[in-house]
Amino acid sequence: MAAKANATTATKKTTGRRSAKKSKINADSQFRNYTPYESAKKEEYMSEKQAVHFRAILMNWRTELMEEVDRTVHHMQDEAANFPDPADRATQEEEFSIELRTRDRERKLIKKIDQTLDNLDQNEYGFCDSCGIEIGLRRLEARPTATQCVDCKALDEIREKQTHG
Repeated sequence: MAAKANATTATKKTTGRRSAKKSKINADSQFRNYTPYESAKKEEYMSEKQAVHFRAILMNWRTELMEEVDRTVHHMQDEAANFPDPADRATQEEEFSIELRTRDRERKLIKKIDQTLDNLDQNEYGFCDSCGIEIGLRRLEARPTATQCVDCKALDEIREKQTHG
């Protein structure tokens, strides 16, 4: 019985480590890898300090994406093999295809981040493209590349559902 209890305890410890590792990975994602901005009283919206805060978020996110692209390239070079078995070859091609689609989405996101950084440089960041009001700090922290306020984005999504749904 004691051996079984020790095995169960060891399993729990291993599972706990895996869970801790997963939560660390989640904690490092682009949406959580920042300290929320605390505005000073009477601080003007999109002040220099706020712009620096969002530039750091965007640059960190961009760096993470670029590192992932590099990892994929190295992985594909390292793993590329000419398997004699057609099933193995097909599996590898499917895995590479999925990775390439993911990287393509990330490439488009990097382009959007670069456009957002340009908007930041032009002092046009943080304001809705549709109505011109402030997008809001918390929304920008949740989605740093947002170009619309919540209301305009919701209206666009409703229109899209009506025309495509």
